[in-house]
Amino acid sequence: MTHPAHSSADLERQIEMDFLRATELAALNTLQWLGKGQKEKADEAACDAIRGMFDLMDIRGEIVIGEGIKDEAPGLFKGEKVGTWKDGSPHFEIAVDPVDGTTNVSKGMPNSISCIAAASGASEGQPCLQDIPAFYMKKLTYPLEVRRAWMKDPKLPIDIEAPIEEVIDVTAKILGKEVRDVVVCVLDRPRNQDLIEAIRRKGASLRMIVDGDIAAALAPAMKTSAINLYAGIGGSPEGILSAAGLRCLGGGMRASIWPRDEEERKSLIASGWGDLLNHQFMSKELAPGNDVVFAATGVSASPLLKGVEVEGAIATTHSVLMRARSGTVRFIEAHHDLERKTIHLRSTQIERRI
Repeated sequence: MTHPAHSSADLERQIEMDFLRATELAALNTLQWLGKGQKEKADEAACDAIRGMFDLMDIRGEIVIGEGIKDEAPGLFKGEKVGTWKDGSPHFEIAVDPVDGTTNVSKGMPNSISCIAAASGASEGQPCLQDIPAFYMKKLTYPLEVRRAWMKDPKLPIDIEAPIEEVIDVTAKILGKEVRDVVVCVLDRPRNQDLIEAIRRKGASLRMIVDGDIAAALAPAMKTSAINLYAGIGGSPEGILSAAGLRCLGGGMRASIWPRDEEERKSLIASGWGDLLNHQFMSKELAPGNDVVFAATGVSASPLLKGVEVEGAIATTHSVLMRARSGTVRFIEAHHDLERKTIHLRSTQIERRI
């Protein structure tokens, strides 16, 4: 029996649940390392589960943003081909962070998720997910209401170079809040210290995180989150995954390249990025594909998702699955019977119990 040709949107619907299954399995396989002080082992377990799921998926996938290189397991590396690559299977560019917040997992702390963004359908010659060759980016993310206000009045200081005090003021006004009630989340790093002090002086409510800035960057766009702004310097790969999620959620993002030192700045200029060093990227520039799917599962509790919960033989996972084309955001709670649940790992190539 022959089937009519599917549009990219139809194909996206068919495989989007498999991306979610990949993050679910990564979270479940990582749970054994929660609080064990071995973040590399946690990352390895998540990568093994995601690769195992990819091995079963009828896609032609390419990792365009990963967290390792070919000779450095366990990270899924840039250029790695995943999926069955059968004739006619859909092509996806994939960004993956098997565990965003590995330090948190190793210490048994909150704020770790497993996430995947997959995109297709960009304009000819353009990437679906933009690979930024810098280690860090300066970021600002904000709710849909703030994004809409800026679209109506681009003179508003919703700008990565604007003083954070001004950003807080305008956010408070748009959201109908007092400044003290505006919650700003920042990654706790020395490079963000000036920003942290400015937020404190302003009197806004500061929430600092040790690791895991994807969940924090998405939080301002989530109706279920108390965070209103995310600001500061964090990883570039995490920035692309955040942009993909924000494309689905409708929240706003600004990001700029932040060279670590003069050597990195010169390297970026030499590789053709000099004209963009002062450019403020928006989410659609970082994740320009027409069809974007974002899937994430909580490992430990975050502003985005609850972590994995185990009671007896039942493990409960909390996930989100989002599509940019429709703007649909699905929260999925799944109950896994650990006495029957199996997982296909790349390392073993067999189905085994978790």
